[in-house]
Amino acid sequence: QVQLVESGGGLVQAGGSLRLSCAASGRTFAINYMGWFRQAPGKEREFVTAITWSAGISYYIDSVRGRFTISRDNAKNTVYLQMNSLKPEDTAVYFCAANRLGINYVTGREADFGSWGQGTQVTVSS
Repeated sequence: QVQLVESGGGLVQAGGSLRLSCAASGRTFAINYMGWFRQAPGKEREFVTAITWSAGISYYIDSVRGRFTISRDNAKNTVYLQMNSLKPEDTAVYFCAANRLGINYVTGREADFGSWGQGTQVTVSS
């Protein structure tokens, strides 16, 4: 089991920036990749980005590519999400997640992530 704790959410004006952090503990040797999902009010949770733990290969959905950057610090077992040029439509609860045990490749499917953080609120005002 991997435990995940997020931090860094908050309120920001459109065009501003925020950085989210997610610290992993427990069976971190089982992590092949980590990612971020978000859930806006009244909407389903959606995949945003992921990064492979060993090679650092990153994946993004089109709506955030070029504005968001995912990175990881293997020594600290921490993944970061730098969010720039934020838009009101980025407002959501952001969840950190790690792959389900035995899942080796990033698919973006929620079912392939087995460990989840508690979520952190990001609010972008217009």
